[in-house]
Amino acid sequence: MKTLLWAITCLLVVGSCNKNSNPGNKSSNPQRPNVIIIMADDMGYGDLGSFGGDGSIRTPNIDRLVAGGLKLTNFHSNGVVCSPTRASLMTGLYPQEAGIASVVTAKHHRHTGMSPDKYTIAEFLKEEAYSTGIFGKWHLGYKPEFGPIVQGFDQFRGFASGNIDYFSHIDQAGFPDWWQQKSLHPEDGYLTEIITDHAIDFIEQAQKNPFFLYLAHGAPHYPLQGPNDTAYRSAHGDFPVIGNRNNKEKTYQEMIESLDQHIGRLYTYLEGQRLLENTLILFFSDNGAAHNAGSNNPFRGAKSSVHEGGHRVPAVFYWKGVIAPGTTDHIVLTMDIFPTIAAFLKKDLNEKTQVSGVSVAPLLLEADQRTSEKQNPRTVFWRWFANKQFGNQKAVRKGPWKLVLNKKGTALYNLDQDTAETRDLKAGHPEILKELSHALEQWEETLKDDKITVKKIN
Repeated sequence: MKTLLWAITCLLVVGSCNKNSNPGNKSSNPQRPNVIIIMADDMGYGDLGSFGGDGSIRTPNIDRLVAGGLKLTNFHSNGVVCSPTRASLMTGLYPQEAGIASVVTAKHHRHTGMSPDKYTIAEFLKEEAYSTGIFGKWHLGYKPEFGPIVQGFDQFRGFASGNIDYFSHIDQAGFPDWWQQKSLHPEDGYLTEIITDHAIDFIEQAQKNPFFLYLAHGAPHYPLQGPNDTAYRSAHGDFPVIGNRNNKEKTYQEMIESLDQHIGRLYTYLEGQRLLENTLILFFSDNGAAHNAGSNNPFRGAKSSVHEGGHRVPAVFYWKGVIAPGTTDHIVLTMDIFPTIAAFLKKDLNEKTQVSGVSVAPLLLEADQRTSEKQNPRTVFWRWFANKQFGNQKAVRKGPWKLVLNKKGTALYNLDQDTAETRDLKAGHPEILKELSHALEQWEETLKDDKITVKKIN
């Protein structure tokens, strides 16, 4: 209770100080903070030195957020590939509930995308008089009628597909893919840099409104291209999908270091505008690293796997003067972000929509909530109907226990004792195997073949 009172007092003090010191501040109401979500693409847990990596990739700006914010060592993407996680972020739902259970493929651009009937975090914040902008990767539908402008965003500059050439902005199917609002609008520049350029311009234009900024970076997803490289994809041309650099590890390092540099640019801008005290910054990845150049250490698996390496990713929540620095091993998922932000605004999402995520606002504000011993274990799920290479995969977790089902069979792990998921314990714990299997079956029954429709209430 003392820590909760401290947090509330901190919020009130921050608001008061900002009102007095900077009348032009874009969000002086402590219960209406600016919100910036920075999503890396295919960044592994072990890629960052601040999350136990070997330090060969230098990320001083991300490290600064980690040092000054709440480091989440048990943060999980809802999907093990790109589109599902993004659907969960937008809706607060499991990907299957949002209707995006798999990758929105670039092939022929035939996939329709996430239904506009899904109520999104951008729509919610827009209704709360926030300026809303997304810059970077959408990957929830190609056609404009399924794009971000019809899902609550005021501004969109970016790409609809899973990946583009960092210079020519051609997707892997050979289509030009750089948009302004609802129209294709070619633009020169290295992807990571121009995303940040537009982000800063957007904040400038927000004037006195609070803003919601979704920075969906392409890095370090392939094609592997550093900021000093050149374009190699051309419209409807013939090219290697991953890129043409020989030294993949070096290129991957350059891409993450460029991402970090531009996160630093944004931080410096916010600091210069005295916006840090009024801005909640969230940084995380959409899934684990995809290829040998990245690292998911110390976990087993990679992107496309329901083992920890596929979905346990680096994450930090930063709000200067409000979120006390520290570390938590509390389980948090991408779908929890929507209800958490709603809680900061003192809004009940039940009046708007149903969500499967939960608010972790107390975790951010109350230091005594941050130890894993104090958490009330929740049961969470992953499901990925993949191709022949990876097979169909499912996982369910409650507390330290995780049940994995894939083409190799069924295995039960205790993550407190075996982070790398190497020892199958199902033979010795039949009651836990039964409990988790039943929970997974019950959850899948609610999905109705992945065609759940959650209508927004106008």
